[in-house]
Amino acid sequence: MSKSLYSLTQSGTKLWLDSIDPDLILQAKKEGATGATSNPIIIAELIKTGRFDGLLKQYMQQDMGDEQIAWKITDHLVKQAQDSFLPIWERASANDGYVSFELDPLIEDAARALPLANRVKRYVESGKQWAAGHKNRMIKVPATPAGLASLEDLSAAGVPLNVTLIFTPRQYQSARDAIWRGAQRLPELNRFKSVYSIFVSRVDVYTEQHCPDLSEDAQGLVGILNAQRIWKMNQEFWADKNCDLQQEIVFASTGTKKDNDLPWKYVAALAGSDIQTNPPGTNQKIAQADVIFDRRVHQLPPTAVVEEIDRIVDWNHLETTLMEEGIDKFASPQHGLLDLIKALRD
Repeated sequence: MSKSLYSLTQSGTKLWLDSIDPDLILQAKKEGATGATSNPIIIAELIKTGRFDGLLKQYMQQDMGDEQIAWKITDHLVKQAQDSFLPIWERASANDGYVSFELDPLIEDAARALPLANRVKRYVESGKQWAAGHKNRMIKVPATPAGLASLEDLSAAGVPLNVTLIFTPRQYQSARDAIWRGAQRLPELNRFKSVYSIFVSRVDVYTEQHCPDLSEDAQGLVGILNAQRIWKMNQEFWADKNCDLQQEIVFASTGTKKDNDLPWKYVAALAGSDIQTNPPGTNQKIAQADVIFDRRVHQLPPTAVVEEIDRIVDWNHLETTLMEEGIDKFASPQHGLLDLIKALRD
């Protein structure tokens, strides 16, 4: 393990890999990774390597449709990653070692225009389906209106949950409260587990475009401040709930988008607690650097910067804008995955 990544895990951060590539998982585990997450882009990139052509050919010879194959290969790859992290899950008594499985992004596809009730039903049914029989699989649900409305029933069914596409405290609170209502319907809380994925760098991309009046001192710190505030809310809420397992924040979208930012800008600012799902490239740059991380997640930016951000940033507009973009980025990769499978079949 590199000295830099070791210092990150020693600071209190759990490191989850933003990939389920079997080769990357082997390396990431050596570097201290204890979990992973998947999405259609990751699945498509793995298929493009050609390493799974034999498996795809088997599925095609069984007369499976493109969509059926997409879910079959996703299930296979996620299960493979779960097997790799299962010993960690066992040692952590179900508090770590998870692999996230993303539910069908096309539930939110604008072209399909499914009514809200239908989308909620799809999330609940498919969440139960893909969680069944798995110890360390975490079901990933987006913080859309339909996704949020499905969380109570999924939680009540004992499904470990990763709520994704969270950009604001309002979304986080809605997700957390729904999951806690569901958890209270469980006979016991010994296996109740939820995490909340806060997207960090996309917030700073938004402020670059929509908040040009932010000073040089404040621009680029909004994503960090937002994530730190939600982390604190989460710490305070669960402090007295007597859950056996930790209900954690996942700091997601931690790869930097600007060339002049240090690759570990967000990693450093949010080090010291909960979970980071860092892109493989970010972890690689950290491993090669001579940098030591310590606990900083509780250290907000200077008061003047915080006050300026609160004065200028329109959080409602931020959430609306990023969710519109996020839903499109959520559904488009699934179409891309289906197109890739069709092209390979042809």
